[in-house]
Amino acid sequence: MSNYDTVILDIEGTITPITFVKETLFPYVTSGLSSFLDRTWDSPELKTQIDLLREQAKKDVDAKLEHAILIPTENQASSQEVKDAVIKTIQWQMKADRKIGALKSFQGFMWKEGYESGELRGVVYDDVVPALEKWKAAGKTIYIYSSGSVPAQKLLVGYTTKGDLMHFFSGYFDTGVGLKTESESYKNIAKLIKKENDTNNILFVTDNINEIVAATEAGYQVVISDRPGNAPLGPESKQYKIVTSFDQIE
Repeated sequence: MSNYDTVILDIEGTITPITFVKETLFPYVTSGLSSFLDRTWDSPELKTQIDLLREQAKKDVDAKLEHAILIPTENQASSQEVKDAVIKTIQWQMKADRKIGALKSFQGFMWKEGYESGELRGVVYDDVVPALEKWKAAGKTIYIYSSGSVPAQKLLVGYTTKGDLMHFFSGYFDTGVGLKTESESYKNIAKLIKKENDTNNILFVTDNINEIVAATEAGYQVVISDRPGNAPLGPESKQYKIVTSFDQIE
């Protein structure tokens, strides 16, 4: 790696253990979904979230995706029927691990209550905060790019077991800028942070080889995060720098 002045970090499998996402955050949604809908049914924000899910469900049904169902409005069905459709929609999408905006937005909406109540606390690896402090002290600008929604990203780093880490980050990006496996997404981020002519000074850290390839195509420097529980790395990863801890990043 040559000198860089900007760092963009993935979350899951990079700064946060995959187990926290899979064993804490996701079950928080699936196990508490029914009672959450009952509790927040009359809130305008929930209605907005359901509208997003309904719009996506229509696209999925039109595309003839397996398990996709329409979510009726309350003018078309009872409240319970709407809730049942929402639950079924979220369940199949989470089982398929879809990286779509409507689902990620709803998850973030649910997690907000959990973080604010203290039931949820974001988990970050022990080597992350020292690296953030080192980068910040060196004048580097730090961002997050994750498939989770921007509000969900802010919750995770804002309510961690190591305190509020939001002050380290200058911005957050989700799939609103594009899918993480497409090089155009990284070009879009570079434009947004005024680095479109200077992408070689951006360092991107993630556990996903397809994202590494896409970022490389956009001109970024890259590092692969190989954390416990991450998917095994294949031979195609060997051409890139691989770290098991952020203190190995120069």
